[in-house]
Amino acid sequence: MRNVMEGKGMRLFRYSTSGLWFKGNTHIHSTASDGGKTFPELAELYAGAGYDFLFRTDHWVASDAAADTTCYPLLWLDGVELDNDHESGTAFHVVCLGRIKGICRDDGFETGLRLAKEQGALTILAHPHLSGNSLEDCLRWGFDGVEIYNHVSRWLNGKIGGLVHWDAALMSNPHTLAFAADDAHLRPPYPGWNGGWIVVNARECSSEAIVGALRQGNFYSSQGPEIRSIKLADDQLTVQTSPVQFARLVGPGWKGTTLGSFDGPPLESIRVHVPGDWQYVYLEVEDTAGRRAWTNSLFYDPDQKTQE
Repeated sequence: MRNVMEGKGMRLFRYSTSGLWFKGNTHIHSTASDGGKTFPELAELYAGAGYDFLFRTDHWVASDAAADTTCYPLLWLDGVELDNDHESGTAFHVVCLGRIKGICRDDGFETGLRLAKEQGALTILAHPHLSGNSLEDCLRWGFDGVEIYNHVSRWLNGKIGGLVHWDAALMSNPHTLAFAADDAHLRPPYPGWNGGWIVVNARECSSEAIVGALRQGNFYSSQGPEIRSIKLADDQLTVQTSPVQFARLVGPGWKGTTLGSFDGPPLESIRVHVPGDWQYVYLEVEDTAGRRAWTNSLFYDPDQKTQE
Protein backbone atom coordinates (compact mmCIF):
# COMPACT_ATOMS: atom_id res chain seq x y z
CA MET A 1 0.00 0.00 0.00
CA ARG A 2 1.51 3.32 -1.06
CA ASN A 3 0.63 6.84 -0.04
CA VAL A 4 2.12 10.15 -1.12
CA MET A 5 3.23 12.61 1.55
CA GLU A 6 3.20 16.11 0.13
CA GLY A 7 6.68 17.55 0.29
CA LYS A 8 8.09 14.29 1.69
CA GLY A 9 8.05 11.99 -1.34
CA MET A 10 6.65 8.48 -1.29
CA ARG A 11 5.83 6.69 1.95
CA LEU A 12 5.14 2.98 2.23
CA PHE A 13 2.84 1.07 4.58
CA ARG A 14 5.19 -1.25 6.42
CA TYR A 15 2.88 -4.03 7.60
CA SER A 16 2.07 -7.32 5.96
CA THR A 17 0.40 -9.85 8.26
CA SER A 18 0.04 -12.61 5.68
CA GLY A 19 2.77 -14.67 7.37
CA LEU A 20 2.92 -16.30 10.79
CA TRP A 21 3.35 -14.61 14.17
CA PHE A 22 6.47 -15.38 16.23
CA LYS A 23 7.06 -14.12 19.77
CA GLY A 24 10.57 -13.16 20.82
CA ASN A 25 12.80 -11.04 23.00
CA THR A 26 15.64 -8.81 21.89
CA HIS A 27 17.37 -8.07 25.22
CA ILE A 28 18.41 -10.92 27.53
CA HIS A 29 21.47 -11.70 29.64
CA SER A 30 22.95 -15.09 30.46
CA THR A 31 25.80 -16.38 32.60
CA ALA A 32 28.07 -15.33 29.71
CA SER A 33 27.92 -11.85 31.28
CA ASP A 34 25.81 -10.73 34.25
CA GLY A 35 22.77 -12.97 33.90
CA GLY A 36 21.77 -15.73 36.28
CA LYS A 37 20.84 -18.52 33.86
CA THR A 38 22.59 -20.45 31.10
CA PHE A 39 21.40 -20.50 27.49
CA PRO A 40 19.71 -23.92 27.92
CA GLU A 41 17.94 -22.69 31.07
CA LEU A 42 16.78 -19.51 29.34
CA ALA A 43 15.56 -21.44 26.31
CA GLU A 44 13.49 -23.83 28.43
CA LEU A 45 12.04 -20.99 30.49
CA TYR A 46 11.04 -18.81 27.54
CA ALA A 47 9.86 -21.65 25.32
CA GLY A 48 7.54 -22.66 28.13
CA ALA A 49 6.04 -19.16 28.00
CA GLY A 50 5.35 -19.40 24.26
CA TYR A 51 8.45 -17.74 22.87
CA ASP A 52 9.77 -18.73 19.46
CA PHE A 53 13.11 -16.88 19.42
CA LEU A 54 15.56 -15.02 21.63
CA PHE A 55 18.57 -12.81 20.93
CA ARG A 56 21.79 -13.33 22.88
CA THR A 57 22.72 -9.83 24.09
CA ASP A 58 25.28 -10.23 26.84
CA HIS A 59 27.43 -7.22 27.72
CA TRP A 60 30.40 -7.03 25.35
CA VAL A 61 30.11 -10.74 24.50
CA ALA A 62 29.40 -10.99 20.78
CA SER A 63 27.53 -14.24 20.31
CA ASP A 64 27.89 -16.94 17.68
CA ALA A 65 24.67 -18.94 17.98
CA ALA A 66 25.42 -21.01 14.87
CA ALA A 67 28.48 -22.48 16.58
CA ASP A 68 26.35 -23.78 19.47
CA THR A 69 25.30 -27.33 18.57
CA THR A 70 22.94 -27.73 21.54
CA CYS A 71 19.37 -28.69 20.59
CA TYR A 72 17.12 -25.88 21.85
CA PRO A 73 13.31 -25.63 21.97
CA LEU A 74 13.47 -22.18 20.33
CA LEU A 75 15.62 -20.19 17.90
CA TRP A 76 18.67 -18.37 19.25
CA LEU A 77 19.83 -15.30 17.31
CA ASP A 78 23.02 -13.26 17.63
CA GLY A 79 23.53 -9.97 19.38
CA VAL A 80 25.50 -8.05 21.98
CA GLU A 81 24.94 -5.14 24.35
CA LEU A 82 27.47 -2.32 24.37
CA ASP A 83 27.77 0.17 27.21
CA ASN A 84 30.10 2.92 28.29
CA ASP A 85 31.51 3.90 31.65
CA HIS A 86 28.81 5.67 33.63
CA GLU A 87 31.47 7.75 35.35
CA SER A 88 32.71 9.20 32.06
CA GLY A 89 29.54 11.16 31.29
CA THR A 90 26.25 10.24 29.66
CA ALA A 91 25.47 6.54 30.00
CA PHE A 92 24.69 4.68 26.79
CA HIS A 93 23.48 1.10 26.62
CA VAL A 94 22.97 -0.11 23.06
CA VAL A 95 21.62 -3.51 22.02
CA CYS A 96 23.11 -4.59 18.69
CA LEU A 97 21.29 -7.36 16.84
CA GLY A 98 23.39 -9.41 14.44
CA ARG A 99 26.60 -11.42 14.21
CA ILE A 100 29.39 -9.03 15.15
CA LYS A 101 33.11 -9.74 15.20
CA GLY A 102 36.13 -7.95 16.58
CA ILE A 103 34.63 -5.90 19.40
CA CYS A 104 36.38 -5.48 22.73
CA ARG A 105 35.38 -3.46 25.78
CA ASP A 106 38.96 -2.13 26.03
CA ASP A 107 38.56 -0.46 22.61
CA GLY A 108 35.73 1.67 23.98
CA PHE A 109 32.06 2.23 23.32
CA GLU A 110 32.36 4.39 20.21
CA THR A 111 34.65 1.90 18.47
CA GLY A 112 32.35 -0.97 19.36
CA LEU A 113 29.31 0.88 18.06
CA ARG A 114 31.10 1.79 14.84
CA LEU A 115 32.12 -1.82 14.25
CA ALA A 116 28.58 -3.02 14.91
CA LYS A 117 27.16 -0.54 12.42
CA GLU A 118 29.80 -1.40 9.82
CA GLN A 119 28.82 -5.07 10.11
CA GLY A 120 25.15 -4.33 9.54
CA ALA A 121 23.81 -4.77 13.06
CA LEU A 122 20.49 -3.23 14.07
CA THR A 123 21.30 -0.78 16.87
CA ILE A 124 18.73 -0.14 19.60
CA LEU A 125 19.05 2.48 22.34
CA ALA A 126 18.26 0.54 25.51
CA HIS A 127 16.25 1.93 28.45
CA PRO A 128 16.95 5.63 27.70
CA HIS A 129 14.81 6.81 30.63
CA LEU A 130 16.72 4.67 33.12
CA SER A 131 20.05 5.75 31.63
CA GLY A 132 19.13 9.44 31.82
CA ASN A 133 19.53 9.93 28.08
CA SER A 134 18.33 13.23 26.69
CA LEU A 135 16.37 13.54 23.46
CA GLU A 136 19.58 14.79 21.84
CA ASP A 137 21.35 11.64 23.05
CA CYS A 138 18.73 9.57 21.26
CA LEU A 139 19.52 11.29 17.97
CA ARG A 140 23.28 11.41 18.42
CA TRP A 141 24.22 8.02 17.01
CA GLY A 142 21.47 7.40 14.46
CA PHE A 143 20.03 4.36 16.22
CA ASP A 144 17.79 2.03 14.24
CA GLY A 145 15.43 1.61 17.18
CA VAL A 146 14.54 2.65 20.72
CA GLU A 147 13.36 0.55 23.65
CA ILE A 148 9.99 2.02 24.52
CA TYR A 149 9.46 -0.50 27.31
CA ASN A 150 12.12 -2.24 29.40
CA HIS A 151 10.79 -4.67 32.00
CA VAL A 152 13.81 -4.69 34.31
CA SER A 153 13.78 -0.89 34.42
CA ARG A 154 10.18 -1.06 35.58
CA TRP A 155 11.25 -3.41 38.34
CA LEU A 156 14.22 -1.25 39.39
CA ASN A 157 12.76 2.25 39.61
CA GLY A 158 9.77 2.66 37.31
CA LYS A 159 11.72 4.37 34.52
CA ILE A 160 10.30 1.89 32.10
CA GLY A 161 11.29 2.97 28.63
CA GLY A 162 11.54 5.67 26.05
CA LEU A 163 8.28 6.66 24.34
CA VAL A 164 9.30 10.32 24.42
CA HIS A 165 12.73 9.43 23.02
CA TRP A 166 11.09 7.40 20.25
CA ASP A 167 8.85 10.36 19.47
CA ALA A 168 11.93 12.56 19.02
CA ALA A 169 13.61 9.97 16.81
CA LEU A 170 10.51 9.58 14.63
CA MET A 171 10.50 13.28 13.88
CA SER A 172 13.96 12.85 12.34
CA ASN A 173 13.47 9.42 10.79
CA PRO A 174 9.98 7.85 10.62
CA HIS A 175 11.57 4.45 10.04
CA THR A 176 12.91 4.37 13.63
CA LEU A 177 11.68 1.15 15.23
CA ALA A 178 10.16 0.56 18.68
CA PHE A 179 11.02 -2.38 20.94
CA ALA A 180 9.59 -3.77 24.17
CA ALA A 181 12.07 -6.04 25.94
CA ASP A 182 12.70 -7.89 29.17
CA ASP A 183 16.37 -7.03 29.67
CA ALA A 184 16.13 -10.17 31.80
CA HIS A 185 18.96 -11.02 34.19
CA LEU A 186 17.03 -13.53 36.33
CA ARG A 187 19.11 -13.13 39.44
CA PRO A 188 18.71 -11.03 42.57
CA PRO A 189 18.01 -8.14 42.48
CA TYR A 190 16.75 -8.48 38.87
CA PRO A 191 14.19 -11.31 38.89
CA GLY A 192 11.71 -9.99 36.29
CA TRP A 193 11.10 -11.64 32.92
CA ASN A 194 8.31 -12.14 30.33
CA GLY A 195 7.11 -8.59 30.82
CA GLY A 196 7.90 -7.06 27.43
CA TRP A 197 8.42 -8.64 24.02
CA ILE A 198 8.00 -8.29 20.29
CA VAL A 199 5.84 -10.34 17.92
CA VAL A 200 7.16 -10.65 14.37
CA ASN A 201 5.17 -11.53 11.27
CA ALA A 202 7.35 -13.68 9.01
CA ARG A 203 7.08 -16.62 6.65
CA GLU A 204 8.98 -18.91 9.05
CA CYS A 205 10.95 -18.87 12.28
CA SER A 206 14.42 -18.76 10.78
CA SER A 207 17.27 -16.30 11.30
CA GLU A 208 16.88 -14.86 7.81
CA ALA A 209 13.11 -14.45 8.04
CA ILE A 210 13.03 -13.02 11.57
CA VAL A 211 15.85 -10.52 11.00
CA GLY A 212 14.38 -9.52 7.64
CA ALA A 213 11.01 -8.80 9.26
CA LEU A 214 12.73 -6.77 11.98
CA ARG A 215 14.48 -4.61 9.41
CA GLN A 216 11.17 -4.01 7.65
CA GLY A 217 9.53 -3.19 10.99
CA ASN A 218 6.93 -5.90 10.41
CA PHE A 219 6.41 -6.54 14.13
CA TYR A 220 4.75 -5.02 17.16
CA SER A 221 5.82 -4.61 20.79
CA SER A 222 3.71 -5.69 23.72
CA GLN A 223 3.27 -5.98 27.46
CA GLY A 224 0.29 -8.31 26.94
CA PRO A 225 -2.26 -7.36 24.24
CA GLU A 226 -2.13 -9.14 20.88
CA ILE A 227 -2.37 -7.52 17.46
CA ARG A 228 -3.59 -10.24 15.12
CA SER A 229 -4.07 -8.40 11.83
CA ILE A 230 -3.33 -4.90 10.57
CA LYS A 231 -4.33 -3.61 7.13
CA LEU A 232 -4.67 -0.27 5.35
CA ALA A 233 -7.04 0.59 2.50
CA ASP A 234 -8.04 4.08 1.32
CA ASP A 235 -6.50 5.67 4.45
CA GLN A 236 -8.61 3.40 6.69
CA LEU A 237 -6.63 1.31 9.16
CA THR A 238 -8.31 -1.96 10.19
CA VAL A 239 -6.85 -3.90 13.10
CA GLN A 240 -7.90 -7.10 14.85
CA THR A 241 -6.71 -7.50 18.44
CA SER A 242 -7.23 -9.45 21.63
CA PRO A 243 -9.83 -7.68 23.83
CA VAL A 244 -8.61 -4.15 24.65
CA GLN A 245 -10.25 -1.18 26.34
CA PHE A 246 -8.62 1.56 24.30
CA ALA A 247 -7.02 2.05 20.90
CA ARG A 248 -5.06 5.20 20.15
CA LEU A 249 -3.77 6.43 16.83
CA VAL A 250 -0.74 8.50 17.86
CA GLY A 251 0.86 11.25 15.81
CA PRO A 252 3.40 14.03 16.36
CA GLY A 253 2.92 16.58 19.11
CA TRP A 254 -0.62 16.58 20.48
CA LYS A 255 -2.14 14.85 17.45
CA GLY A 256 -4.04 11.64 18.03
CA THR A 257 -7.33 9.77 17.96
CA THR A 258 -8.72 7.60 20.80
CA LEU A 259 -11.29 4.82 20.52
CA GLY A 260 -12.90 2.99 23.45
CA SER A 261 -14.04 4.00 26.93
CA PHE A 262 -13.53 3.17 30.59
CA ASP A 263 -16.92 1.51 31.01
CA GLY A 264 -17.78 0.34 27.50
CA PRO A 265 -17.40 -3.14 26.00
CA PRO A 266 -13.91 -4.26 24.97
CA LEU A 267 -12.65 -3.66 21.45
CA GLU A 268 -11.42 -6.45 19.23
CA SER A 269 -11.94 -4.89 15.79
CA ILE A 270 -10.61 -1.37 15.24
CA ARG A 271 -11.22 0.84 12.24
CA VAL A 272 -9.81 4.36 12.16
CA HIS A 273 -8.94 7.01 9.56
CA VAL A 274 -5.22 7.68 9.15
CA PRO A 275 -4.42 11.34 8.33
CA GLY A 276 -2.12 11.74 5.38
CA ASP A 277 -0.23 14.78 6.63
CA TRP A 278 1.19 13.54 9.95
CA GLN A 279 4.98 13.24 10.15
CA TYR A 280 4.52 9.81 11.68
CA VAL A 281 1.67 7.70 13.06
CA TYR A 282 1.47 4.50 15.10
CA LEU A 283 -1.21 2.53 16.93
CA GLU A 284 -1.25 1.87 20.66
CA VAL A 285 -3.78 -0.46 22.33
CA GLU A 286 -4.40 -0.91 26.06
CA ASP A 287 -6.22 -3.69 27.92
CA THR A 288 -8.21 -3.52 31.17
CA ALA A 289 -5.07 -4.21 33.20
CA GLY A 290 -3.31 -1.19 31.69
CA ARG A 291 -0.95 -3.32 29.61
CA ARG A 292 -0.16 -1.88 26.20
CA ALA A 293 0.98 -2.91 22.76
CA TRP A 294 2.43 -0.67 20.05
CA THR A 295 2.90 -0.93 16.32
CA ASN A 296 5.87 0.66 14.68
CA SER A 297 5.23 3.84 12.76
CA LEU A 298 2.81 2.68 10.07
CA PHE A 299 4.76 4.19 7.20
CA TYR A 300 8.36 4.56 6.24
CA ASP A 301 10.25 6.55 3.66
CA PRO A 302 12.12 4.08 1.42
CA ASP A 303 15.03 6.52 1.34
CA GLN A 304 15.39 6.34 5.13
CA LYS A 305 15.56 2.61 5.79
CA THR A 306 17.56 0.85 8.49
CA GLN A 307 20.96 -0.51 7.59
CA GLU A 308 21.04 -3.37 5.13
